[in-house]
Amino acid sequence: MERKLIPSATVRQLCGGISDMSLWRWLNNPALSFPKPVVISRRRYWREAEVMAWLDARAEEREVA
Repeated sequence: MERKLIPSATVRQLCGGISDMSLWRWLNNPALSFPKPVVISRRRYWREAEVMAWLDARAEEREVA
């Protein structure tokens, strides 16, 4: 799972069904530290493990607050 690459549609689903514009905003907001994609043939892919780790960290932040 550490090296598995997932497309933006899968990332958006994992993040709660967000829009492509929301994903773009998250990528361009340094405060969120959203994982950067790997670009292959002009398409964006994310490392699944990085996205899951980011989601887990966000969930832990919510539990603390």
